[in-house]
Amino acid sequence: MFYKCMIDNEWIGASNGARMPVFNPSTGKQWAEVPSCTPDDVARALDSSQKAQRSWQLLPPVERAQHIYAIAKGVENERELFEELLVQEQGKTRTEAAGEVTDTIRYLTYSAEAARRLRGDILPSDNPREQLFIYKVPYGVTLALCAYNYPLALIGRKVGPALVTGNTMIIKPHEATPVTASVFCRIVQEAGVPPGVINMVTGTGADVGAPLTTSPIVRMITLTGSIRAGQMVAEASSKNITALSLELGGSAPFIVLKDADIDAAVEAAVVARFANAGQVCICNETVLVEDSIADEFTEKLLKRAAKVKLCDPTSNGGMGPITTPEALERVERIVADTVAQGAKIALGGKRPDEPAFQSGNWYEPTVLVGATPASAAVQEEIFGPVLPIVRVADYEEALSVANARPDGLSAYLWTQNPSIYMDAIQRLETGTIFLNSGIVGYIQGYHNGHKLSGVGGEDGIHGIEGYLQKRTVYQKF
Repeated sequence: MFYKCMIDNEWIGASNGARMPVFNPSTGKQWAEVPSCTPDDVARALDSSQKAQRSWQLLPPVERAQHIYAIAKGVENERELFEELLVQEQGKTRTEAAGEVTDTIRYLTYSAEAARRLRGDILPSDNPREQLFIYKVPYGVTLALCAYNYPLALIGRKVGPALVTGNTMIIKPHEATPVTASVFCRIVQEAGVPPGVINMVTGTGADVGAPLTTSPIVRMITLTGSIRAGQMVAEASSKNITALSLELGGSAPFIVLKDADIDAAVEAAVVARFANAGQVCICNETVLVEDSIADEFTEKLLKRAAKVKLCDPTSNGGMGPITTPEALERVERIVADTVAQGAKIALGGKRPDEPAFQSGNWYEPTVLVGATPASAAVQEEIFGPVLPIVRVADYEEALSVANARPDGLSAYLWTQNPSIYMDAIQRLETGTIFLNSGIVGYIQGYHNGHKLSGVGGEDGIHGIEGYLQKRTVYQKF
């Protein structure tokens, strides 16, 4: 089936007729096509977005919010279709897909609810009969670059704040998961959103990504992706001093100290690591467990992880596939390198043998023991269903290992000692800390990284604020 792009509320194919295949990660088979757009198509989208933004900005925020509410309602009405698409396109189980649809609706609704809460500041002047105030205005045309792990939720996460603050947005979905974006744009069209407020183009980085990120028309770029992708976007957009919100990767440590609730920590570690086949940016990537409880923790974790089974994503019985063949090959390479460095495979560690999983991008839930801080699986963001376990002497060593990383997106700490977790709040160099908590992400929170894990952030009032720039006004009267 051919899913088109949308520019100016019109459905288009690539101007040269080129198409890109879309594959099902469970079977490896092609099931859809999308346009492989050209720089000419990008130019048309940019022009449309720029023209639409001028009138969109002048609408009262509550009117803009009504359009966002209508999009959210449309997504809810097509919930079943979106769930099926996420299963087929990204490889989520049906339960995980349902959760993503719910999150998308929440992102959109939260942004719409913020329409009456956008505010500036009034400050005292140094002179009589003068007023000083900070007025907040949209950037203009914004660009959303979305990763493949949450192809619908990331759109909702970016579109809602961009639109309520008066920006227009061009969506470029990942090449592996573009169909969801096309169907989302149908919802946008049916919701009555004015032409050009949301445009969507699909294609390669060279033909679509490059002209978008280097265009002076784009005044803000929001990217969810790898550190390498963020570095490339930052470099490409630097000539225009484009505003950036980069939510990049990270390898989250999962620190378990001797006074932790071991059973609860085990459950949290397994759920977070193997959700969405390990393709969650804030999930735990490495366990750092205090040596005195390492044997007990490891034994319990292996028993719990062994219960995670591969399953047909249309069902809800376990874990789905990795989304792309390239990501699968990367996971295999990291595991092989880690074993060559002295670690041992305690669970999984390969593609499955069962006939049902011979096609597609399947990899067994995997646990590695005997890893060290220098191991490949600890140094690199795995972004797959592999969990290395590293023994540490105490909290200070765990903190040292965690902070030695060049990235800092999230971290987990399990301890009952208030002195330690209060110290960690001050010293852990990361954007999010889960204290005696499993993986979670609330729309009213703030999702951001430190160091190489990015700049800016998303969600909550701080995320919405990121789509506004400040204008200072000195007014005599």
